[in-house]
Amino acid sequence: QVQLVESGGGLVEAGGSLRLSCAASGSIVRINGMGWYRQAPGKQRELVAAVTSGGSTNYADAVEGRFTISRDNAKNTVYLQMSSLKPEDTAVYYCNADVIYYTAGNPPVRNLKPWGQGTLVTVSS
Repeated sequence: QVQLVESGGGLVEAGGSLRLSCAASGSIVRINGMGWYRQAPGKQRELVAAVTSGGSTNYADAVEGRFTISRDNAKNTVYLQMSSLKPEDTAVYYCNADVIYYTAGNPPVRNLKPWGQGTLVTVSS
């Protein structure tokens, strides 16, 4: 099938920067939209940023102007550059993608929206 693997989380001081990466692997035909979500303790998972296959982006109001999402279609990878980090950005960050992939049977292709395992971002004050 398809797997998403995130990397790049860690501990950073307020005002600092981090770059998250998420690579998709498997028998991929095409990846449509890709996005980053986050879930803070005791809160629901929320959309942080998303990017279409054509490169159009949208951001949550809380991160607009501080975070930048981008993707490398040749590498099936999406990035999240986070700057001016705040303690309230502390969360587990997950990537998600709308993936068309080859199967070994019938039908020959399927659509899947897998989640990565998550990467923890901690911003200290």
